[in-house]
Amino acid sequence: MTAALSAHELIARHRSTLDQALEAIRTRAYWSPHPEHPKAYGENGSLDAAAGKAAFDALLGSRLDLGQPGTDDWVGGETSPYGVDLGLTYPHADLDVLLPAMKAGQRAWRDAGAEQRAVVCLEILKRISDRTHEFAHAVMHTSGQAFMMAFQAGGPHAQDRGLEAVAYAYVEQVRTPDTAEWTKPQGKRDPLAMNKQFTPVPRGIALMIGCNTFPTWNGYPGLFASLATGNAVLVKPHPRAVLPLALTVQVAREVLTEAGFDPNLVALAAERPGEGIAKTLALRPEIRIIDYTGSTEFGDWLEANARQAQVYTEKAGVNTVVVHSTSDYKGMLSNLAFSLSLYSGQMCTTPQNLLVPRDGITTDQGPKSYDEVVADLAKAVDGLLGDDARANALLGAIVNPDVKARLEAASGLGEVALASREITNADFPGAVVRTPVIVKLDGAKPDDEAAYMSECFGPVSFAVAVDSASDAVELLRRTVREKGAMTVGAYTTDPDVEQDVQEACLEEAAQLSLNLTGGVYVNQTAAFSDFHGSGGNPAASAALCDGAFVANRFRVVEVRRDA
Repeated sequence: MTAALSAHELIARHRSTLDQALEAIRTRAYWSPHPEHPKAYGENGSLDAAAGKAAFDALLGSRLDLGQPGTDDWVGGETSPYGVDLGLTYPHADLDVLLPAMKAGQRAWRDAGAEQRAVVCLEILKRISDRTHEFAHAVMHTSGQAFMMAFQAGGPHAQDRGLEAVAYAYVEQVRTPDTAEWTKPQGKRDPLAMNKQFTPVPRGIALMIGCNTFPTWNGYPGLFASLATGNAVLVKPHPRAVLPLALTVQVAREVLTEAGFDPNLVALAAERPGEGIAKTLALRPEIRIIDYTGSTEFGDWLEANARQAQVYTEKAGVNTVVVHSTSDYKGMLSNLAFSLSLYSGQMCTTPQNLLVPRDGITTDQGPKSYDEVVADLAKAVDGLLGDDARANALLGAIVNPDVKARLEAASGLGEVALASREITNADFPGAVVRTPVIVKLDGAKPDDEAAYMSECFGPVSFAVAVDSASDAVELLRRTVREKGAMTVGAYTTDPDVEQDVQEACLEEAAQLSLNLTGGVYVNQTAAFSDFHGSGGNPAASAALCDGAFVANRFRVVEVRRDA
């Protein structure tokens, strides 16, 4: 296969970016090569806002032909949460044809080495970045995220996470040298001498099972970690969010072809309505790695049944915030209100349980009772979302009917401190937009425990009254241990309480944010610096991103010879 992009050219183009990424994961300092602001695009081959929207509009109603082998049908059916019928169709694969075709290109990809694989991955990410405006509309109209969130989280932040995975993959592969000369003294006899060669060898075909809410942000780490470590990757998108990942596969196949590799190293597995091919794929003997984001039920099934594969899951958790005391009451309320509202709470990191002492908390504005804290938080949310245009920009749209049903049922679980209201989106009248609901529960009542100890994904939060700070910490500990948590937050001015919360999170392996009152929120994490999940509690079996996330996607095979 003739390469239009030589290894030398790709290394010259992307090696400095790879080096900067390696330095960023070492120092954990802020860095990103992908601009967050929409106006930064439109030069050097990237699409500006108008061109990106035009490119997205041109896709609607079309057939996205990826040139994959084994295509036996065309499938689709995505409808935007904003009420737009996308009308797109995608290739449906005969797995007995596609999977062998994917394996065929792995030898050359393996032999290319860690550096060449890394820079090919960076070229894929660069071309995706150039189309960020187009991808933003694709993410918006499949996930229900508001445009700016879709632009940032679905674009540069997702690309950062992909690049982060490539950097970790590179580090782990080059940890062992390519060759070594080994000499062992034998006293008066001649020494033993050997030449040794070490090769990172991929496990096989990786299956990336996409999610509905963050198809690129959650999908790119596994996709690029597997690809950079030499594996072929089969992308199985959520049936309601195919387009962003189909475009990703399209770009990857183009770059692989131009770099002289088999494009079938990356392929799409779209499904017919109701087909449910994830289980079938997960048990295929060719599938040796699985990345999954979604429900606990299916994640547990994968871990129990896909025994031939290395399985990485991000499942459900019950995220908790301990509210004990604060030196910035207004800032705390503002920060929590934004965290509860962003993307209608449809994030795996959104706080669900707010643990507040029933005797109240101390603040810079004086003592505040439990009822006052909850009422003031409700006012803060109302104030944040009082303007419909602002509310739409923060809330986005409800992604599916199940979220809407949970939201509507929540008001029957306890005293409603903040009722959810319907908001009209002037640009998309078909969108289902709802503000969050806050329900008051009592941590001492067994009947309430069933509610706050279950994940209620969506714009639903529980203000749980607890007897004391120690009770709050104990409930936090039990929640993380039994249900898992992607994030934990705490507000306290007491060093002892802070230490107790920190110790609980260290022991239960939960990521903790303390006293956030500014522009950083508990449900946001930054690539190259923050770990998303820990892999140490039931919410997820892996962290995005660390060495453990990439190191077991390949094995090192040794060949040794007498010198």
